[in-house]
Amino acid sequence: MIYFDNSATTAMAPEAIKTYTDVASRIMGNPSSLHNLGTVATRLLDASRRQISELLGVKAHEVFFTSGGTEGDNWVLKGVAFEKRPYGNHIIVSNVEHPAIKNAAEWLATQGFEIDYAPVDDKGFVRTDKLAALIREDTILVSVMAVNNEVGAIQPLGEIAALLEDKPTISFHVDAVQGLGKIAVEDFMLPRVDFVTLSAHKFHGPRGVGILVIKAGKRLTPLLHGGGQENNRRSTTENLPAIAATAKAMRLALTDDAMKRQKVAGMKQVIYDALKAYPKVVLFSEMENFAPNILTFGIRGVRGEVVVHAFENHEIYISTTSACASKKNATAGTLVAMNVPNKIATSAVRISLDHTNNMAEVEQFLTVFKQLYTEFDKIAR
Repeated sequence: MIYFDNSATTAMAPEAIKTYTDVASRIMGNPSSLHNLGTVATRLLDASRRQISELLGVKAHEVFFTSGGTEGDNWVLKGVAFEKRPYGNHIIVSNVEHPAIKNAAEWLATQGFEIDYAPVDDKGFVRTDKLAALIREDTILVSVMAVNNEVGAIQPLGEIAALLEDKPTISFHVDAVQGLGKIAVEDFMLPRVDFVTLSAHKFHGPRGVGILVIKAGKRLTPLLHGGGQENNRRSTTENLPAIAATAKAMRLALTDDAMKRQKVAGMKQVIYDALKAYPKVVLFSEMENFAPNILTFGIRGVRGEVVVHAFENHEIYISTTSACASKKNATAGTLVAMNVPNKIATSAVRISLDHTNNMAEVEQFLTVFKQLYTEFDKIAR
């Protein structure tokens, strides 16, 4: 079995699984309890938060635990919108954001907020000049992802941060769910960025756990009200075993991360060069300024889901761009935003590699691809 769908989810690291099971079986206390069992749980919660904060280069009190990327994205958009409504009601997001951002923005539009979508160029990069032109006196938030989940474009966060440097009343949010381990932490944890969303299952941690960095002094209206956990900002009993496992997974992911990225980029380069030689292959991802792990391509005249299932028959697992849209047979939103014709966009499939993959798997993939390409070519004639 070859798993090339790591942008959808990653296998939990064995060390993270061990941490999860150890905590789940040995530490039964609720961190909110006053007795000794609660104190033990609180110490582990604090230690996990501290480790994550050190890895991200922020303060421990700036790290908040969520249920995943979707909650984090929703919390930022809705939390900023309602917190800052007295000062403005205009929000800018890019038109290639994850549905967690886009759908939250669309809902806010029904609540009276005005939403503008910053366009991208034909490669999927946000046009900073176009984004700048959208900024108004009443703009309260700009949200742009770090790495596009469909084609892997690394967005120009530095340029956007510079654009917002003299606009302190505008909050800047980065969805870095696809970023950790794929680009350097400092490339998305920029000083001007106010909020950062992460999700554990994208870096070999457990599902159902996310991290939201809220920089000191930045305010968000809570989504959840209740017992006052997470410093009265997110009420619900913390999932301590999963949080501890997330801290372990992040430490593992960021150990020798530059070397891991280089290894993944090398595998991507081999696949990229091989696919480029096929006349009916369209490459939507490139090497420069793209994530080292994501390669999206299509075979002209063959729908993406057909390609996915053809590879599945050989126990090779890839996807049609975003996992969140694949079962809905939806055309990749990023490709639409890139003005890719629908007939070509519907052919798109995504390979997403990981440092746990190897060159033997790449060679097997290319062998199977050659066979399938020949079969598809005969059918298309």
